[in-house]
Amino acid sequence: MKKYNVGIIGATGMVGQRFCLLLADHPWFNVTALAASASSAGKVYEDAVGSRWAMTTEIPENIKGMPVLDAEKDIDAICEAVDFVFCAVNMKKDEIKALEEKYAKHECPVVSNNSAHRFTPDVPMIIPEINANHCDIIESQRKRLGTKKGFIAVKSNCSLQSYVPALYPLDKFGVDKCLVTTYQAISGAGKTFERWPEMLDNVIPYIGGEEEKSEKEPLKIWGEVKDGEIVPANSPKFTAQCLRVPVSDGHMAAVFVTFKNKPSKEEILKTWEEFAGEPQALGLPHAPKQFLHYYTEDDMPQTKLCRDLEGGMAVSVGRLREDTQYDYKFVCLSHNTLRGAAGGAVLLAELLAAKGYFD
Repeated sequence: MKKYNVGIIGATGMVGQRFCLLLADHPWFNVTALAASASSAGKVYEDAVGSRWAMTTEIPENIKGMPVLDAEKDIDAICEAVDFVFCAVNMKKDEIKALEEKYAKHECPVVSNNSAHRFTPDVPMIIPEINANHCDIIESQRKRLGTKKGFIAVKSNCSLQSYVPALYPLDKFGVDKCLVTTYQAISGAGKTFERWPEMLDNVIPYIGGEEEKSEKEPLKIWGEVKDGEIVPANSPKFTAQCLRVPVSDGHMAAVFVTFKNKPSKEEILKTWEEFAGEPQALGLPHAPKQFLHYYTEDDMPQTKLCRDLEGGMAVSVGRLREDTQYDYKFVCLSHNTLRGAAGGAVLLAELLAAKGYFD
């Protein structure tokens, strides 16, 4: 695989910091541009981040002294230095949409962690193991944008990465209805306990916009490419509640599901064990060898013990049992800033690279 030069737009935020760590020694991707807001532009990365560095690992040596460019004013310079960019900016949604389209129209592909374009009909929202075929829509998007190389691809909401991977392979039994409650870490809000002391010994039963995303986004993932857009599926039906809990990293989900053709417990476990997608078939660098891990212990998976499984890129599942109102219930867990955010975007970029979309 050839080496690609990449940029990180929004490099100083928590997800941007994750990108810096994940890409420091990446076998395919070489960071050649960092960008952030005007307040950080002109500084070297170490000074721009300052005391806001939230990772447990130090800033990579090859990143520390890199100059930070202005994400909005220096687009020409950034696009000249890279083959594509990762985008994880903290701006208003309409501003993000406009910014990402500017990069795409500069013939610079954008792999986005942001939610702004998740429901743009010709922008693929991909969990690489599940709906890699949605890459096919990129050619239609390029026609709309008037580009030869530039496009936008996004990853889904971070909390979906815990439960949708466990539900999707079960759709051969006809997933009908799903009730999910997510218990989401504070890093999902870009916070640490030092910056959010109110979360200590506390649970907040509301995360703005999260429940709507949890109910709507899976239907686009389940959807099909048709007539130049991705048409969302009509089912399964999702209902969700999302809670913020005093955990640093790791989103957990309690899932209740009803099927059109109820499988046995053994059929479900066999499906999870055997499930793999294109990342595993292609041997992508950040693809977990076993995507779905099932724990037989009654008290597993636990956030602290399991969130870093396979570099934080695997999904942990446990407590599968029959329910009195739904067919089955179980719990899931994924690392929200790895599989759910920067890691999921890097895996998506690896998929796009392997398919030749950056060439």
